[in-house]
Amino acid sequence: MINESMNKRSFGDRWRTSFLETVQQHERAAPLKEAALQGKLGAWTKELTAIAVSTCEAVGWRASAKGHRLDLLPVVGSEYLGMDVMAFPEGMKRWRFPSAVIELENSQDDDRVAYSLWKVLAVRADLRIVFCYRRSSAKGSTLVRALQEEVIQAMGIAGRMKLEGEIMLVVGSYDSSSTFPYGFFKWWQLESNTGMFTQS
Repeated sequence: MINESMNKRSFGDRWRTSFLETVQQHERAAPLKEAALQGKLGAWTKELTAIAVSTCEAVGWRASAKGHRLDLLPVVGSEYLGMDVMAFPEGMKRWRFPSAVIELENSQDDDRVAYSLWKVLAVRADLRIVFCYRRSSAKGSTLVRALQEEVIQAMGIAGRMKLEGEIMLVVGSYDSSSTFPYGFFKWWQLESNTGMFTQS
């Protein structure tokens, strides 16, 4: 898992910085922004998947996803455990646990986003991220509060305190598209002690 000498927060910070650098590249930014604004869910997921995989590789991990086959584990695959993106560290062990699991939820149904969060929380990883988007920042904030109440509180205090690594929600919003990607993506991090997502 995480190197003892490394600040646990640094994985998420490093990944976020690399993501924003990757998504700003014109060949990446234009198709993702267009897909989001036009509500082309399939295209949004495809573009964001490629960006997430590239980001994982930029921070030194090997990633699997639909259309991104990975031969690192003894069982070659694209989507392990039904996760949209799963990233693994380099190393000598044939079987290794993921460094990151990422779900890219394009549905406007809150329960589908809750399911994605529930999925990543059920997997052992240093970094767990759920991407989703809403038409307005206000709706994004409402979604985050609902996820706290419906998913995080369902774990109970004892379960929440056992969580290792970082849990992040990334909510894109149409009304902030003019400042893409910085304003478009709102980043929320779970504080284990309080069970609250705080915007970072």
